[in-house]
Amino acid sequence: MSGHSKWATIKRKKGALDAKRGKIFTKLIKEITVAARMGGGNVDGNPRLRKAVADARSQAMSADNIKRAIQRGTGEMEGVNYEEIVYEGTGPGGTLFIVDVMTDNKNRTVAEIRKVFEKSNGQMSSGGSAAWAFDRKGLITLAKDAATEDQLMEIAVGAGADDYSDQGEEWQLTCSVEVTDPVVKALEDAKIAVKSSGPAYVPKNKKQVEGRDAELCLNLFDALDDHDDVQNVYADFDVSEDELARIAG
Repeated sequence: MSGHSKWATIKRKKGALDAKRGKIFTKLIKEITVAARMGGGNVDGNPRLRKAVADARSQAMSADNIKRAIQRGTGEMEGVNYEEIVYEGTGPGGTLFIVDVMTDNKNRTVAEIRKVFEKSNGQMSSGGSAAWAFDRKGLITLAKDAATEDQLMEIAVGAGADDYSDQGEEWQLTCSVEVTDPVVKALEDAKIAVKSSGPAYVPKNKKQVEGRDAELCLNLFDALDDHDDVQNVYADFDVSEDELARIAG
């Protein structure tokens, strides 16, 4: 969601966004564990696990931590059994949110996520209430200086990507979920580093928000993203650069 991407960039520049390494590691360990449980512990034969391990290595996670997370997933080590859940909700100004969660206590998590929505004038809602406004796509991000627009056209689109967009400090590519891995491989074969990749919910149409609604939407997005059980947050709102600058003060 481009508004939030630019917002995160502004906060980094202002020194207001902590790296939150512990939270990042927690999310990565959960993803590795679940990927190993669902598809086995062989990285070569499990694309989801391969991506999770690559993401963990990019964050300098130790090999021992990665190995233990895989072993907990395969049952070789005792560990927590995480459940994957998708929650949906509405935010200020009729905005829509989808929240990917991994939790070992569904009752606790649903209560906490509901409270996060309510604190920002939002509301958790039933399944399907927000999903209709999103397409399930493969989403790939690259650092802005990793590739030129011509390279994206030739390599990424040539390998099956549907589109790409300028998100300030990074490129964002969309494709069908099925061709995400081939597009990533084509980029990597061309020595173009990929920051992140995987299935995502992409809004069909973005709602421009401003004023108090913009502030509340950004606060809601950040609060959801900061929750320990939340893996990903998707929303259909966008905020202009002028409005972001005003909010950042």
